[in-house]
Amino acid sequence: MEHKPRILVVEDEESLARILGDYLNHSGMEHRWVAHGGQALEAFRDYKPDLVLLDVMLPGMDGLAICREIRKNSEVPVMLVTARVEELDRLLGLELGADDYICKPFSPREVVARVKVVLRRTRSVPRPEDSLFRLDEAAQIIHVQGQRLDLTPTEYRLLKLFLTHPGRVYSRDSIVELTYDMDQDVTDRVVDSHIKNLRKKIARELGDKEVIYSVYGVGYRFEL
Repeated sequence: MEHKPRILVVEDEESLARILGDYLNHSGMEHRWVAHGGQALEAFRDYKPDLVLLDVMLPGMDGLAICREIRKNSEVPVMLVTARVEELDRLLGLELGADDYICKPFSPREVVARVKVVLRRTRSVPRPEDSLFRLDEAAQIIHVQGQRLDLTPTEYRLLKLFLTHPGRVYSRDSIVELTYDMDQDVTDRVVDSHIKNLRKKIARELGDKEVIYSVYGVGYRFEL
């Protein structure tokens, strides 16, 4: 029997949680609802969801702190739900490793559609022979269409980050934290320069096919 996706809904508004649950169930998914932030991590460990719909404003423990804890040990996709639409909140959520965010008020139908997109994106891991890119972590080499890319150590770490998390948006600050040595003094301009060089090297093999996208006001996203 095909596994039904399990969605953990962390939302303190009961009426909204029930509506989301009904839509998820009708779309062929299972769900568990948690109303208190303090119960979210225990529910996450117990339920082992395929995706977390996580409200930002919660009693007990806020959604950003929960997301931060989940990301310490898990790559399960997290979608933040918030009524606070300030740019800082969105940036902070993405830096913590959230896969998407949804602003209230929203259409439950749209939420379900975006849940499906994120699940499809995170589950669609191509076979090596089907992928444009091949990552050899032991040798720290990346091939594109069978051709080895001549990468600097920083470019290798940067492309490895993108390849292992396709579709995820990374801010420049999170790229610095995850890619560069702690003692390096790295500015946004340095990150942009490495992205530019990486794009050029990939373009030599792929031509006009774009794989590293700029996300205005946030950072970058890798998408095949």
